[in-house]
Amino acid sequence: MAKVPNLVTIPDQLTLDLEIAAEREIDGIGMGVLSDGSTYLTLRGLAKMCGVDHSGLIRLTAQWQESPQPPRIRKIREIVRDQDGDDRRAFLGIKKDGIIHHAVPEKVCMAILEYYAFEAPGEQRELAARNYRLLARKSFRDFIYAAVGYNPTNSNVIEWQQFHDRVSLTYHMVPDGYFSVFKELADMIVTLIREGASLGPNFVPDISVGLHWGRHWTDNNLDHVYEARIKYPHSYPRYFPQSASNPQPAFCYPDESLPEFRKWMRDVYLKQKLPTYLLGKQKSGEIAAPAVTKALTALSANRKRALTSH
Repeated sequence: MAKVPNLVTIPDQLTLDLEIAAEREIDGIGMGVLSDGSTYLTLRGLAKMCGVDHSGLIRLTAQWQESPQPPRIRKIREIVRDQDGDDRRAFLGIKKDGIIHHAVPEKVCMAILEYYAFEAPGEQRELAARNYRLLARKSFRDFIYAAVGYNPTNSNVIEWQQFHDRVSLTYHMVPDGYFSVFKELADMIVTLIREGASLGPNFVPDISVGLHWGRHWTDNNLDHVYEARIKYPHSYPRYFPQSASNPQPAFCYPDESLPEFRKWMRDVYLKQKLPTYLLGKQKSGEIAAPAVTKALTALSANRKRALTSH
């Protein structure tokens, strides 16, 4: 029995700027939508649609970059190019909950289906041909959108879900008479989501704001100007890296200090600290450069609108 190669995600296959927006398995066929609206099948799902063993597609993808190319890889990549697709990668490596998911993009799926339906030697692949015609007739993208219940007009699905998950864990934990940094940042986060800045679970600005505001609080001895700050149990959704140490003690501040916090946010953090925070995340590879640019542009536009409204 031939050994099945390990499916290794090489660096240019790991896609850091995309996330899974919606995913579902129907009759054993895994499929989904990425955060840019593109659609995919899992390797197992594609193998089932082609009527071939999963290990066969693992071998196929493992040979994708070989030189010289095996005849079937050369033929499939030619079909991808004929569809104006990108034939450089057989799949995208998408990280979710710390696990790499292998998403085969639309044009590659259709090319592999076409190969097994009409080009593969041996017996005619009736199942592959039937599924190829089904997807060609309905459009691959429309088929996946309908199957997973994805609405392409509702952008930033992931970001809204992450925001909702965080709010649901924290809104009832802050004692009366105090405010939390995260709750006060809601307007900023909502602005970024509405403007389409896809920042993902590595964007946790309340940690950055909390550190800088806490330093401002102690440097100015604000415990003696207002009531003393206290701590409350703060938790992150399980898919955030910080969730490993849930619940975490976080400071909340007396309501009387809220005007000072908002002025500090407007005059100090948003102007001086946030750009440095975002650019640092970009440099470390945690947030993609286009998302950082979009976030800074959105916040700058929001500040200008606020100024002109007064």
